[in-house]
Amino acid sequence: MAENTTRALSEVLDYLEHSVQGQKVTIGSLVEELGPHSFASLMLMFALISTSPASSIPGVTAIVAVIEFILVAQMILGRDCLWLPSFVSCKNLSTSKLCKGINWLRKPVHFVERFLKPRLVFFVKPPWLYLPLAVILAVTPFMPFMEVIPTSGSIASAAIACFAAGLLTRDGLLAMISTLFLAAVPFVIWHVGFSG
Repeated sequence: MAENTTRALSEVLDYLEHSVQGQKVTIGSLVEELGPHSFASLMLMFALISTSPASSIPGVTAIVAVIEFILVAQMILGRDCLWLPSFVSCKNLSTSKLCKGINWLRKPVHFVERFLKPRLVFFVKPPWLYLPLAVILAVTPFMPFMEVIPTSGSIASAAIACFAAGLLTRDGLLAMISTLFLAAVPFVIWHVGFSG
């Protein structure tokens, strides 16, 4: 998959749609479709799944959180190829709900792409890159518990998707804003859901 293009987000949706065949699709087949070397694209793809109506599939937010945690950990460790444990890669997803999610995402994705461009590129390169990756690593373990509060998991996933979009298009400003937002999400959700 070609990265750093203005259609980076749409390309991920295209690849995702192409891989959706039959009644069920496995996580492993989605990874193979994009390529296990495409860390930013994979991060974006799974975050978009959890952001879309496909997140209504039971356990999707939790499994996406596990994938994002493993993916980011391997990025920090400098791995060239994504490895997922078998219990994750063999997980089945409903193709009908995925297709509905993809179609739902098309319009907002096309809108966002109009504003993406390379800027503040230093933030999406080492050593600065490790800061947002560390934030994602810290937040994803809490995402399965966010399902207690409706849409909160999707909000966190949307922030990760924005960061991945910034990484793909070298838009450091978007990556920076999404990192700040992601870091604040757990505190906001705690305040809204559990205070007074």
